[in-house]
Amino acid sequence: MEDLVKTESIPAPVDSVWAAWTTVGGARGFFAPDAHIEAAPGGAYELYFALDLPEGQRGSEGCKVLALDHGRRLEFSWNFPPSLPGIRGCHTRVIVLLREDDGETAVTLRHTGFEEGEEWEQGRAYFDRAWSVVLGRLRDRFDRGPVDWDAI
Repeated sequence: MEDLVKTESIPAPVDSVWAAWTTVGGARGFFAPDAHIEAAPGGAYELYFALDLPEGQRGSEGCKVLALDHGRRLEFSWNFPPSLPGIRGCHTRVIVLLREDDGETAVTLRHTGFEEGEEWEQGRAYFDRAWSVVLGRLRDRFDRGPVDWDAI
């Protein structure tokens, strides 16, 4: 199945955008209400979207940093939402590329590793929408400030 590719121009320097993706405080500003991030290969890359759900159902529990090149490239494993229980435990790969562009940062996100099947198609469609929201929130984080998770 074809990879998902999303791009966005972020009105911030690359170091600030890198910190948004690779620190707990940064991720809380646009990605999820809470996180556990260890920015090193093999470190945790867990985003918690539903804090009131039981452990294992809150978000990307069990996902890991696969590779990073400071300020340029972050790769992490990614799982599916609990609404897709048949593939929830399957992991795909997300690659985030950053490039300085006239004082802004060009972000390219590639989500790869989708397999064939109805639930996989549903998962890909889910992330096609979700990554657009995430990148929009990243842009808004630098335009207007961090997400107010209590207001969502």
